[in-house]
Amino acid sequence: MAQWISFKDIKSQVSIEVVLDHYGVLGTLKRKGNNLVGPCPIHKGTNQTQFHVSLTKNNFNCFGDCHAGGNVIDLVVMMEGMDKESMEDVRKAALMMQEWFGIEEKRPSKAETETVAEEEQRVREEPAKEKKEELINPPLKFALKNLDLNHPYLIERGLTKETIETFGAGYCTKGIMAGRIAIPIHNENGELVAYIGRWPGEPPESEPRYKMPSGFHKSLVVFNLHRVRDLAKEKGLIVVEGFFDCMRVWQAGFQNVVALMGSSLSDEQERLIVDAVGPNGKVALMFDEDDAGWAGREDALNRLASRVYVKVPGLGDEGLQPDSLSEEEIRERLG
Repeated sequence: MAQWISFKDIKSQVSIEVVLDHYGVLGTLKRKGNNLVGPCPIHKGTNQTQFHVSLTKNNFNCFGDCHAGGNVIDLVVMMEGMDKESMEDVRKAALMMQEWFGIEEKRPSKAETETVAEEEQRVREEPAKEKKEELINPPLKFALKNLDLNHPYLIERGLTKETIETFGAGYCTKGIMAGRIAIPIHNENGELVAYIGRWPGEPPESEPRYKMPSGFHKSLVVFNLHRVRDLAKEKGLIVVEGFFDCMRVWQAGFQNVVALMGSSLSDEQERLIVDAVGPNGKVALMFDEDDAGWAGREDALNRLASRVYVKVPGLGDEGLQPDSLSEEEIRERLG
């Protein structure tokens, strides 16, 4: 009788960290939050930022020569020089892992098998649930007037007059964004859908740093995409987290830059980015060097890597973000 393998048990019980340690390469990787980054052990790369491991998702991606990626079993397949597309090789790798890490061979009982089958039948027969109400950001019927484009805070952020005028950010004195730098938000078609207010400096405890209007869904918008759609298929997209990161990278000469307005990539933002660059397009993820940035970048890497070509221009020291770099430093990292 053929030996039973539970791929599910192996993937849930064996951590990718343990597999890397088994091969003696764990020490070559640097821990960044819940991620590991370093040279690729599969194709023996030397680039210190090309191999990314997500400890929370138990998977990996190489953004170097081999473009490998997958789960813990895939990692063993590739480290052993086997074929990931061969079920025989995948099974062989799984058997090796069962032996190395003491995974008990446990066949499901007849009753358990029947229970699974019944559950699958129930799901198939269950009537479809009503779709949730579709979220939208309707175009605004107004535009804020008389914003102060010369406010000292904008100058302190290192923005030139041309950049400020291009993005239309300015200090607001009236209405819901009064006392804040109002940043216009457009959808991919160029329609104005919101203003987001940034407190000019460090806000008091009673005030959030950013103020968003009621009913606005930032997960449906990629900031600045409407300006760069004509460039995206030719040059790809540079994806950053924040508004001012986007403005500073644009100012450094990279006009194909967009922002997620946070460190997480939503399903709709993923769709908009992939549609903009095309199926063979290029995306550079330039997230902040902090825990939130590392986690967001790893998630974005895992989701985009199978659809487009992705690279990660590292910023350097922990705590850095695009907005904190000089224009020369930005060009060095993206050049």
